[in-house]
Amino acid sequence: MTTNPLPLAGKVALVAGATRGAGRATAIELGALGATVYGTGRSTRSGRSPMDRPETIEDTAELVTAAGGEGVAVRCDHTDADDVARLVGRIRTDHGRLDVLVNDIWGGDPFLSWDQPVWEHPLDATLGVLRNGVETHLITSHHALPLLLEGTDGLVVEVGDGKEAVPYRGNMAYDLVKTAVVRMGAGLAHELTPRGVTALTVTPGYLRSESMLDHFGVTEENWRENTRDVPYFEHSETPHLLARGIAALAADAGRARFAGQCLGSWDLMREYDLHDLDGTRPDWGAVDRAARDLTLVDGMPGPA
Repeated sequence: MTTNPLPLAGKVALVAGATRGAGRATAIELGALGATVYGTGRSTRSGRSPMDRPETIEDTAELVTAAGGEGVAVRCDHTDADDVARLVGRIRTDHGRLDVLVNDIWGGDPFLSWDQPVWEHPLDATLGVLRNGVETHLITSHHALPLLLEGTDGLVVEVGDGKEAVPYRGNMAYDLVKTAVVRMGAGLAHELTPRGVTALTVTPGYLRSESMLDHFGVTEENWRENTRDVPYFEHSETPHLLARGIAALAADAGRARFAGQCLGSWDLMREYDLHDLDGTRPDWGAVDRAARDLTLVDGMPGPA
């Protein structure tokens, strides 16, 4: 018996927040399994978003198509309900269906000041983090879920950051956003499971994203040699490890068993026997547990 190399052929996915990082990688990995993927964001070849990064949604769409799917780039500001409604209307007109929704919207970095208490952090910036990290997910779900519910056996994935008792992340708004997204996955499961849709949250480990590589002044080719003094970075992973897990979920007919859970990239790696781009199998869950145990024993800080 042979395995279907394109199990998502004919399926339509929306990856909200697909310009870079886990969103871009998820769009690519869904495309590699044959899906048509609408990748959204605010950074285009005609102008950058406030994130001021060089990656664009057009680049993402081309990478999806090159991987074997059909990539569709749509500029969308997910804080704007009308913008999101137009996006969903386009998907309805073009395909009449939506099978997979991945909520990976962020965009809060320009508002963040780390290690600044909430009463000193500018209020507009605090609310900007919440608007970009929480309201965007609610707006997107409100408009996209009715179309997804018209089909059968849909999948909704919230992309969060951390599971279980994650240490405080150093900024009140950021900590609230990342906690809220995990809770959203559980709440969506409560509402969608009776309607035949699987909803859950996923989280990466220490993500070696484009911006993280730039932050340390390294590339994917030389990061091991040039970040030896960065705590825990040796255990980092590319966005594709998590993305391959999401794609595997989308292709798994029995994925309802995970409804409401928060799964780490390492959980998905073991469940579906996945490897990162370089062939490694980074297990951030094990590293994180060991670091927290060390914190309890000698007071040394573990990873956030």
